[in-house]
Amino acid sequence: MTLDSNPFSFKNVPRKDLKYDKYNKSSQYITMRDGVRIAIEVVLPENLSSNDKLTAILVQTRYWRDYILRAPFRWFMDDIPDTKTLHKIGVKRGYAFVRVDVRGTGASFGTRPYPWHINEVEDGREIIDWIIKQPWSDGNIVAVGGSYVGVTSEYLATLNHPAVKGVIPMSNQWDVFTEVAAPGGIFNHFFIRIWGYLGRALDKNESKNFKSLNLIYYLFLKSVKPVESDIDRTLLKAAIKEHSDNTYVFENEDLVFFKDDVLVKQQKATADTVSVALKKDLIEKSKVPFYCWGSWLDGVTGENIISRFMTYSNPMRAVIGDWDHGANRRANPYFYKKYKVQPNKEEQINAWLDFFDVAKKGGFAEKQLYYYTMGEEKWKVTEKWPPENHSMQTWYLEKNGFLSDVKPESQDGADSYKVDFNLSTGQGNRWHVHYAQKMYYNNLENLNEKMLTYTTHPLKEDIEITGHCIIKLYLSSTHEDGAIFVYLEDIDENENIVYLTEGELRLIHHKVSNEKPPYEIFIPFHSYKKADSKPLIPGEITDITFGLAATSVLVRKNHRIRIAISGADIETFSRYPAEGDPTITVLRNRINPSHIEIPIISK
Repeated sequence: MTLDSNPFSFKNVPRKDLKYDKYNKSSQYITMRDGVRIAIEVVLPENLSSNDKLTAILVQTRYWRDYILRAPFRWFMDDIPDTKTLHKIGVKRGYAFVRVDVRGTGASFGTRPYPWHINEVEDGREIIDWIIKQPWSDGNIVAVGGSYVGVTSEYLATLNHPAVKGVIPMSNQWDVFTEVAAPGGIFNHFFIRIWGYLGRALDKNESKNFKSLNLIYYLFLKSVKPVESDIDRTLLKAAIKEHSDNTYVFENEDLVFFKDDVLVKQQKATADTVSVALKKDLIEKSKVPFYCWGSWLDGVTGENIISRFMTYSNPMRAVIGDWDHGANRRANPYFYKKYKVQPNKEEQINAWLDFFDVAKKGGFAEKQLYYYTMGEEKWKVTEKWPPENHSMQTWYLEKNGFLSDVKPESQDGADSYKVDFNLSTGQGNRWHVHYAQKMYYNNLENLNEKMLTYTTHPLKEDIEITGHCIIKLYLSSTHEDGAIFVYLEDIDENENIVYLTEGELRLIHHKVSNEKPPYEIFIPFHSYKKADSKPLIPGEITDITFGLAATSVLVRKNHRIRIAISGADIETFSRYPAEGDPTITVLRNRINPSHIEIPIISK
């Protein structure tokens, strides 16, 4: 890795290492403008000198700002290991931490109608005002966090508060409908249910329920920690009682089918109301610099890294790695079961703090996107997307399951596929990785036998696939509704199959919209709005065109590329149609040449 392509190295860091090795925590309530009391935890160096002023790292979470550990862990631990490492490195480098239970969660009072409600976002402004008045504060605020906390970090930029000097959103949900709730318009019942159930257990302080929802939480955490003045837990009990009015995302499962459907118990709020992706104007006005991290395999967080990079004018270092959710493990399909992450956690934390050190001094002005090419195992950097030397190569579906670079000449040619609704890509797929599961696709040979597959001849040379594949299928169905899943795979000389990426689309969303997308995208735009939905006419040929999630891989000479097509993924996504057994016919002839366009980077 050269310095220029190292996303974790910063030049001219005005680094300040202090003498502190230990830290103390204190907690209290702050009362918001509407009377709601918010629980905060302040982490400061032990025996802090009055001469040392610290930048505050603000962490606004719905996963408990602090906790009481289970026995025996609480006998010898005061923090879980990753948190302790973050605090130790941070205080030594001149940072304090302010950890917040967002309203309606943890020990905070209030309720939450939906995630990242405007009241929750606006609380951040008052918390910042409180922080910068503290005697230890240097007047600067920065924010870092993964997943939910990554979104709260990004929302901090929408406040346009002059104290906010830099944010690091990681592995976060940007456009919640297309990325999490319903990729391709297909309801992601796995993630929405389990994440919602986890949130409800947290808000009710019912840690016994963690056992089936998040085993790590169950093993370590007994309860949320009350603020230190609440000795008899009277306030905590009152706060938890208020949480009983919270609304949870799984309650939308049978009510929200389109992007513009109103969320449960709301009058106007939709999925777009929740999405920080729609806050471009406020974020650009702030001019706050970003250091954002995502992954090719962590749900589709790589997508929002690319779109954010090409949408915002803010200074930004955008990074797409081969990690799982939160960059805790590797999720590289070429290193099956080798989960040790690179860089390690200490190196990651120091990179975050280097960015903050530069940003708070006003010295961060770059706009670059760093991405990791799997298979080649190399970091690269670009100032635009797609990168230089990018071109689309077309491969056509042919008879006998062949994928050809020559357009079909026959006027006939079609393949029928009866949807197997028991088919599953398992509990280690990219959507389960987004819930912090280990990535593994270890049953692809058997899965491919249950799918419609098309495979190239062995490649004559190495090819780098970097960007978005676009699939165009001319198909008919026996039913008005359905789903199409398309997987891109690498097959080596020994018939080993490596999953690369995928795309999916609910068939009633097949219309390619003429509207301008709300942010930069690089695939055909489907609005997923009710007015644009259109059932199929059974037996009628329909053009189904959509994009696969972006990737960057090097496929070696003599390997083959395969696309595999199915109509269901039972352990992750809802069934379409709800009843019936559709047969889908994919045409592959001169008149209706179904094909995939693959983005190639020329060497």
